[in-house]
Amino acid sequence: MNPISRRSALRTLGAGAAALALPALAAWPERPIKIIVSFPAGGASDIVARVLAEQLARKLGQAVVVDNRPGAGGSVGGLAVTHAPADGYTLLLANSTPLSIGPFALEKQPYDPALGFSHIALIGTAPCVVMANPQTTLKTMADIEKQARASGRLDFGSGGPASIGHIYGELMRKEMKVELVHVPYRGGAPMTTDLIAGVVPMGIDVLTAFVPYFKSGQIRPIAVTSATRSALVPDVPTVVEAGYKNLVLENFFGLSGPAKLPADVVARLNAATNEVLADAEFKKKMGELGIATQPASAAGFTAFVREQAAQLAPVVKGSGVRL
Repeated sequence: MNPISRRSALRTLGAGAAALALPALAAWPERPIKIIVSFPAGGASDIVARVLAEQLARKLGQAVVVDNRPGAGGSVGGLAVTHAPADGYTLLLANSTPLSIGPFALEKQPYDPALGFSHIALIGTAPCVVMANPQTTLKTMADIEKQARASGRLDFGSGGPASIGHIYGELMRKEMKVELVHVPYRGGAPMTTDLIAGVVPMGIDVLTAFVPYFKSGQIRPIAVTSATRSALVPDVPTVVEAGYKNLVLENFFGLSGPAKLPADVVARLNAATNEVLADAEFKKKMGELGIATQPASAAGFTAFVREQAAQLAPVVKGSGVRL
C-alpha cells in the first residue's frame, strides 16, 4: 500500500473506531497506569506522553504516569513493555525509533515490533525535513542527487547513529543510488551548530526543532518527508512533490502495550485515545510539535507499524549501524 492510500485507509478505520462507545468494564483500571517513554524527559515523545496521560486519566478515572527509560535506540523502553504483564497497566508511547529502527540496529534483535506488542492506537505522525546550509547550491532533492553523483559523495548530519534522520539518509542513498555519507552527532543541537557553520552541507532530522532556523535564514529547508505538506512549514514542498514518492517516511506516535492484552482493554484504550484526539486543545498542542493527529482503529495502527517496520528493517541492517 502506498503512503497516500495508507493514510486514507487509516482515516477510514479511525472514523469507525472513534464512533465506538467505551465498553463497560467492571474492573479495569483499578490502579494507576504507566506509560513508558523510550526517550529522556523534555523531548517530543515525552511531551506527547504527558499531554496524553493527563487526558486519559480524566477519561479512565485513574492516574496515568509517565516513566522515561531511554537507551539502546529506544529498545530499553520497548523491552520493558514486552516483559510487563499483559494487564493494561504498563503501556508504551510507541514511536518509529523503538519499533521500526532500534530493534534492527542491535546485534541481537530484542523483540518483534509486531508480535511483541498489542498496538492500541495511533496518535499522529510527524515528518522529518531534509535541509541544507544556505551557502550551498542544494535547493531541491534533485540537486542533492545531482551533486552526490557529480562529486562521488555528499555528507549529511543527523541526531545520531540509528536516529530517524540517519536512517532516512540511508533510504535516500538506496533510492537515489548515490553515495550519501552519514556524519553522526550526539543529538540534534550539535548537528544544528555544524550545519549552520557549514561543517556539514546537509542535515536530516525531525522537523519541529528547525522551524526557527528556517525563518531566520540560517538553514534552508529542502523538503519534508511526508506525503502532504506540514502546517508548520506550508511553503516547503514534500518529497512526493519533488518526484521521490518512494521516500515518504513519517515518525509516528502511538500507544502500545504488551502482547496479548485483553481485547476489552485494547478497545477501551483505543476509544479513549481517539476521544482525546478529537479535542481541539490536544490537536493544537500536537500541531505545535508538528504532529498531525490521526485516529485509527487498533487494527489500522497494527498494520501501520508492520508496514513501517518492514520498510525500515532492511535499510537499518544494510546501513551497518550497531548500537
